[in-house]
Amino acid sequence: MDNKFYSDFGHLSIRASNYTATHFTDFLLTGVPGLEDFQIWISIPFSFMYLLAVIGNGLVMAVVAWDRNLHEPMYLFLAMLALNDVFLCTVTVPKMLVIFWLGPSPSTFAACLTQMFFVHALFLSESAVLLAMAFDRYVAICAPLHYATLLTSSLIGKVGLALMARSVVVVVPGVLLILRLHFCRSNVIHHTYCENMGIAKLACNSFTANSIYGLTAAFLTTGLDFVFISISYWLILRTVFRLPSKEARAKAFGTCGAHICVILIFYTLAFFSFFTHRFGTRVPRHTLILLANLYLLIPPTMNPIVYGVKTKEIRMRVLGFCNKPK
Repeated sequence: MDNKFYSDFGHLSIRASNYTATHFTDFLLTGVPGLEDFQIWISIPFSFMYLLAVIGNGLVMAVVAWDRNLHEPMYLFLAMLALNDVFLCTVTVPKMLVIFWLGPSPSTFAACLTQMFFVHALFLSESAVLLAMAFDRYVAICAPLHYATLLTSSLIGKVGLALMARSVVVVVPGVLLILRLHFCRSNVIHHTYCENMGIAKLACNSFTANSIYGLTAAFLTTGLDFVFISISYWLILRTVFRLPSKEARAKAFGTCGAHICVILIFYTLAFFSFFTHRFGTRVPRHTLILLANLYLLIPPTMNPIVYGVKTKEIRMRVLGFCNKPK
């Protein structure tokens, strides 16, 4: 695309106290740098994964909502995860596909900040729901006699509100830190969606505060979530090893093993993308962008398969719904 279009697109000049700056009213999302000729092909698996995520998570939510017998903590957490997954991939994938199909796409400053807010807030809530599910499994396996008294409907509602509150409280300061930056170099974001450091790196003034806050927030939220999830599953596996029945151990290992794989994929992709985006100077840019998309798309695609298919009650009800005579 013409360099003049990139430099002149959607901005106006204003006079600051001691220098002339440029304040951009629009950003331009370019997609995956270096792979522009292949983006139409990349869109095929991404489209398939997105449809699978929406349909799969939609089925999980529908089954839990319609069957009162599934209004229990484990299934309610699954429904929360499914709802979060649908929002998480919908915030990024449609815009990404437009870029892949039609080329670089403009986004207003307000729309970019809004997308950034929801991307990071939904990622945090995804991590928090996984922590809540790990705690649910810990109580069910390690303290089954206290399950009904600990995990009440009232507590589930409070947990849901706490998850939303945590996401908002943590992400809003990051958005406010973006607002203090001056953008006078470029309005071109070499990415498929707006995210914190992708926007901050376009600033003329220092974005050190943005980077420090992002690292601190990540360690105190998703980092601690991962630590607590790891402890929960370690205690679960220790309890499973002590089960007298070989069949019970095999069943528990099968379920926990699948859950652990999903959790490891979610956090491995997220942390690798997070750190390489800040410190991975030798990692090719197209690799960073693809990873940043995959860590938001792979978990929503896999969660309904692993958590839904591996959960007998949901699997049987989905099959019964699909096989119901018309």
